[in-house]
Amino acid sequence: MKSFLLSVADRISLGLNYIAQAMVLILIASMLYEVVARYVFGAPTLWAFDIAYMSTGVLFVLGAAQALREDAHVRIDFLSSRMPVRVRGAIDGFAFLAVLCPVFTWLALIAGQRALRAWQTGEVEHVSPWAPLMWPFYSALAIGLAALALQLVAEGLRALTAPRSDDSFKIET
Repeated sequence: MKSFLLSVADRISLGLNYIAQAMVLILIASMLYEVVARYVFGAPTLWAFDIAYMSTGVLFVLGAAQALREDAHVRIDFLSSRMPVRVRGAIDGFAFLAVLCPVFTWLALIAGQRALRAWQTGEVEHVSPWAPLMWPFYSALAIGLAALALQLVAEGLRALTAPRSDDSFKIET
């Protein structure tokens, strides 16, 4: 059962990471189009800013679970790097399962409620002249936060049962 959960969490994280990579392409294409439209044709777009902040937010949140899976988040480990591997694993496991997972689950629920409310009311971005619908953006945030919470469970279980001993990112002094 545990290996099934770990496998599902890893696959979801990887799939969302591919979507995050596509968001980078959307961001680049929209910014290039905006620059050409503004400076070559003198006709700036109404939607470029909205696409930029929404795609940037979505790509970071959707990529967060995969970054956790790959241990790519920034970590200050001047104390934990001096501890035995099992102690580090216990600390990481506790932090992931008892502290971070509940927080990100709660944030995912709030984002999901916000997405549902935005869908039901037809909420649009009020400060934008383009006025895009907000529920797709909120939904993507909720999905990314839920995936991060699931990956926190997976990484917490891994840390408790088989802690990482990879010191390849350690800076030698």
